[in-house]
Amino acid sequence: MRLEAAELGGMTGMKSLRVLVGCETSGRVRRAFSDLGHDVWSCDLLPSEDGSNRHIVCDVRELLNDGWDLLAVMHPPCTRLCNSGVRWLSVPPRGRTLEEMWADLADGAALFSDCWNAPIERVAIENPVMHKHAKQRIRNYQPPAQTVQPWWFGDEALKATSFYLRGLPKLVATNRLTPPQAGTPERNRWAKVHRASPSKDRGRLRSVTYPGMALAIAHQWGGYAAEQVAA
Repeated sequence: MRLEAAELGGMTGMKSLRVLVGCETSGRVRRAFSDLGHDVWSCDLLPSEDGSNRHIVCDVRELLNDGWDLLAVMHPPCTRLCNSGVRWLSVPPRGRTLEEMWADLADGAALFSDCWNAPIERVAIENPVMHKHAKQRIRNYQPPAQTVQPWWFGDEALKATSFYLRGLPKLVATNRLTPPQAGTPERNRWAKVHRASPSKDRGRLRSVTYPGMALAIAHQWGGYAAEQVAA
């Protein structure tokens, strides 16, 4: 699926980056790049929650060859890749089989691998630290470059977020807060995403990028990429 310049409409004034934000439905990272004047699109298998006409419902892999300057894959399926879920590869949850668990792992690793090896110079992929079976299935695997927290960027929340980076610098804290002490009601409020009761919306809520982090991503990675493109 090739998006031509005429379809994109273009931007006026200074040259902007072509940015693809994959696996995002909230539109938060897309809007952060858009506010800086970049030519940005988001995509996911689900529609965008903000109803934007700059969101494409598709598999992100359909767009990887469209000449992007920067790819940010924010919330790819990670349940079968992360360390916390490795136990299901030995004893599957009720109602699932081992064959299904390993098939899910293969699918998740293939998606990550295709994005990580995309023909794009600058790539960032959000994902938890992976277990050995996932690492073995990813082409040119590299460990995450950093793990950040929302409170590094002024958001009162606890959510360790690892980024796998290629051609991009590590994010730098912009408004570092001090987390509340463990065991306090305030600490529990900051950890509300992880403490949320199981529900149909839990996965969606846990995958939304916090506002301060979205701004840091757009300013820091967008600024770095813009300097490189202009050089």
